[in-house]
Amino acid sequence: MPFARYDVLGIGNAIVDVIARADEDFLLKQGMHKGRMELIDERRAEAIYDAMGPAVEVSGGSAANTIVGLSSLGARAAFVGKVKDDILGRAFGHDIRSAGVAFDTPPASAGPSTGRCYVLVTPDGERTMNTYLGAAQDLHPDDIDAQTIGASAIIYLEGYLWDPKHAKDAFLKAAKIAHDADRKVALTLSDAFCVDRWRDEFLELMRSRTVDLIFANEAELRSLYQTSDFDAAVKALRADIEVAVVTRSEKGCIVINPEDIEVVPAFPVERVVDTTGAGDLFAAGFLSGVARGADDRTCGRLGAMAAAEVIRHLGARPETSLKDLARENGLVD
Repeated sequence: MPFARYDVLGIGNAIVDVIARADEDFLLKQGMHKGRMELIDERRAEAIYDAMGPAVEVSGGSAANTIVGLSSLGARAAFVGKVKDDILGRAFGHDIRSAGVAFDTPPASAGPSTGRCYVLVTPDGERTMNTYLGAAQDLHPDDIDAQTIGASAIIYLEGYLWDPKHAKDAFLKAAKIAHDADRKVALTLSDAFCVDRWRDEFLELMRSRTVDLIFANEAELRSLYQTSDFDAAVKALRADIEVAVVTRSEKGCIVINPEDIEVVPAFPVERVVDTTGAGDLFAAGFLSGVARGADDRTCGRLGAMAAAEVIRHLGARPETSLKDLARENGLVD
């Protein structure tokens, strides 16, 4: 494989997370379904913001969180996502670059404002998300730079961004460039409701080998194969793609490859504060291991470690050096 300038390049929604604590009564009053991610328009976004309590604003977006996690693990990381040239857009760019991530996507000068996600965290650590995609959904094939894609060992695609047509075309363009350059393509299914919308297309991406590696949690896997039988879903998944990772919360994860299924335990966590970003940071840890050529178990342990760090505090990005944490746990030299 030719030399790669970046270990992983992520493509996804460029979003600013607005995070606040809330009780379940607030969710009911606002007509929200606990634990779900729902897409909203700008008017609804403003109404939620006016109603919610004190909030913390931090650059987010699923794939962007993963890429920041990879940088914290010492990987060479890049991100492609669309913001508008506004206050939130400039904040997003500053935050991701300050985390050591290459981010060169030109901001939009017109059109919708920068996307944001209102994250309501209940006392049990569960998060309920309301996302206004804004400029993020205007990612276009023209934003995909062939040279940068070809110089990245792994391309990581965010299922959430499969909704807009131009963004979908951008994904497919990036995947083709990557494979032509002998690179790998990974996809996270993102959300069970996202899978409900795009089940057939996600399955086709797997069966056509447009993607080489899938990340899913149990709910997404069951939605993908429309079954409540976990073992049956895993069997179907093995037939559809060579490598897949299924996260199972406190049960850890399973890593599926052509020869075997590796069961990897979760890292112990004394208290779950906020589950926002757990899957994103798991993917960061796992992909950092793949980039280093680690075995499946080590990749899974790195993912579990990164996920455990992020659920101990508010917000979807690490507060400590994941590379140092991995070294303390004997997962890297």
